[in-house]
Amino acid sequence: MKILKLSFICLLTAVVQFAARAQTLPVGTQSLEDYYRRAQLLGNVDSSVSFTVRPLFPNSIKKGASVFYPDTNERKYDNKAKNTWSLGKGGVKGSFLPFSVQSQFNSDHPYGWNDGPMIPAKGLQAVISGGIFAEYGPLTIQLKPELVMAGNDAFDTFNPKSYDVIFARYYDIYNNIDLPVRFGTGQYNKLYWGQSSIRVNYKAMSFGVSTENLWWGPGIRNSLLMSNTAPGFLHLTLNTLHPIKTAIGSFEGQIIGGKLTNSGYAPLEPDHSYFGTNLYVPKPTDWRYLAGIVVTWQPKWVPGLFLGFDQSSQTYGKDLSGLRDYLPLFAPVKKTGAPDDPINKQDQRSSLFMRWLWTAEKAEIYFEWAHNNYSGDLTQALLSPDKSRAYIFGIRKMVPFNIARNENILISVEVTQLQETNIDKIKQGDEWYTSKSIRAGYTNMGEVLGAGIGPGANLQSVDVSWVKGLKKIGLQFERYIHNNDFYYYAYYDSYDFRRHWVDLSIAANGEWNYKNLIFNAKIQAIKSLNYQWYLKQNPGDPYFTNGANAVNIQLQAGVTYRF
Repeated sequence: MKILKLSFICLLTAVVQFAARAQTLPVGTQSLEDYYRRAQLLGNVDSSVSFTVRPLFPNSIKKGASVFYPDTNERKYDNKAKNTWSLGKGGVKGSFLPFSVQSQFNSDHPYGWNDGPMIPAKGLQAVISGGIFAEYGPLTIQLKPELVMAGNDAFDTFNPKSYDVIFARYYDIYNNIDLPVRFGTGQYNKLYWGQSSIRVNYKAMSFGVSTENLWWGPGIRNSLLMSNTAPGFLHLTLNTLHPIKTAIGSFEGQIIGGKLTNSGYAPLEPDHSYFGTNLYVPKPTDWRYLAGIVVTWQPKWVPGLFLGFDQSSQTYGKDLSGLRDYLPLFAPVKKTGAPDDPINKQDQRSSLFMRWLWTAEKAEIYFEWAHNNYSGDLTQALLSPDKSRAYIFGIRKMVPFNIARNENILISVEVTQLQETNIDKIKQGDEWYTSKSIRAGYTNMGEVLGAGIGPGANLQSVDVSWVKGLKKIGLQFERYIHNNDFYYYAYYDSYDFRRHWVDLSIAANGEWNYKNLIFNAKIQAIKSLNYQWYLKQNPGDPYFTNGANAVNIQLQAGVTYRF
């Protein structure tokens, strides 16, 4: 911590002329965030930016353009002055951040992820956000709180007709992760600091305190270690504002130390018992400390190639003592046969990733490979690379549609695999993001910090869209397998292979800008096969019988006003 304090003092006394504007484009910003990544495929954005360490700092990516009016066809593209104000000559400068209202409706049961402060809920919910950005010399302040309001209607959860032993196995898993099926029994209203930060900036570096959502890695639908599925958490951050060029290429990175909070809700409501014993074991209420690092390297010899590494480690705040506890990065993960060792009080995961940008082909390919609380050494990792692993693979391609009007067809394919391949791990109930030492698992406020599909899940996604600047209209097809690790853990000894819970969905979505406004909308139809892993098996029925299927319609709509 002495190093961090010294860094803060040095940066705070930095000369004003070295300050760098550090306004961010929050993770999950509708239309705008993905616009920059698409623009890079077209060669209109700095190709040395990896898009693997977010939030973005757009002023460093596309100089001269307004952060929120990046399209050259928009009337305010080169007119940033109208949205800025100042207090005195050479004093505080500021601007108004976009005001947005985003809403979501699920007709039958919760569905969706990468939605920040929103909760998994049936019915209608909305998030309202807006704020200001101010700077004075090297100091910048961004205030962008978020208010979430959810009806949180009742819905069918884990089927009460399931056998008691299946309930017991359900709690074996979900007692070790803070993932409640429902956030209480009534309306849910909460105000967050949202995408807010206070930073001191010096050249290409920034240090400060933030509650912004983070995204690490190249994935678009999922990220294995850090995404915006959960609300942002309070953290200290030391990060780059733009790629730092060196003799061997450019680097981007971030180091964080943050505070995670439990949701306070049980896995199921009401609780269940087994042989007279309550299955729910309340989780410790102590706050959790999260340390993390991400580094991306763009080798100068291979234009467009980005190689990266990220790691996170959490422990209870009461167990923090020395520098190694605050910065446990690159330390061993687990020691086998030493359950009382302090290292075993930590919950760690790490990943390697790559993104290869081909601007000549208007395409990119990306991959992320990660391990969850892996206790083996390097030799074991090479001999058993699939143990405790997860991965993401994706490809994107812009196909010219009407060159004269700058229209393209965007084709995106992404595969995420979190399902465990090692049978011993499955029988032990060890899954991605769960932890027997940190029993809230890798979560904040009841939602996963990493891939929003959750432990043991798999996702295949295909998206085809027409795009022109900020405008986008497309179709999305997905196959989502819910927690297959739990399925095998619960039913492996009965050899029942009929109960996989699979969601098949198709969605139509659109984004459209008009003057100061950006509109977004989505309608998605989801067919859930064997919902909650349940079959309707009656005496005399054939072995292959229909499951408890469900149909859910999800509607999303939002509007953003840019000043």
